[in-house]
Amino acid sequence: MGNFWFYIQMGLEHVLDLDAYDHILFLAALAVPFTFANWKKLLVLATIFTITHCASLALSVYDVLLVDVGLIEFLIPITIFFTAVHNLFHAKKSAEHRNMVLYSVATGFFGLVHGFGFSNYFKMLMAGEEEKISPLLGFAAGIEFSQILILLAVLCANYIIRSLFAVKQPLFTQATSIIILFITIPMLFATFPW
Repeated sequence: MGNFWFYIQMGLEHVLDLDAYDHILFLAALAVPFTFANWKKLLVLATIFTITHCASLALSVYDVLLVDVGLIEFLIPITIFFTAVHNLFHAKKSAEHRNMVLYSVATGFFGLVHGFGFSNYFKMLMAGEEEKISPLLGFAAGIEFSQILILLAVLCANYIIRSLFAVKQPLFTQATSIIILFITIPMLFATFPW
């Protein structure tokens, strides 16, 4: 059971690590179009992300699929970039009218990409483990909990900013997405596979 808690903590730290803020940026980009009224849709997306993130870890741990690390390191900021750009073009569309199938598929794919970004390190940790399912489930639980914390923080920021400054949801979505883009663009150049 101690190992299970270790992997839960590792999942928490993996997402909440401010030195590796790509996860936080992606979740912020994913969440900004949503409000508390749409929290269930956002929770479903976070869970899809967790499942696919851990699926790519499992594929790596069991040597089913190995992916070039350089390519993945570039694809991670691409996922953030495209999510933020999508927000810009669809900011006026309310969350109730967003295509959740498209969001779900994109979030699932992006979860796979982000999982492969961590897979080599996770695989190295798992090398000493005889039983691999429990650590994977612990890590998934840690990821899910930390993602919910981040999404909750974004929803709270959304509510506070819109309430205090009388900002409409489309403007909040656009402004936040532009900030995310400005943070992401240097990541794209830094990881571009020359």
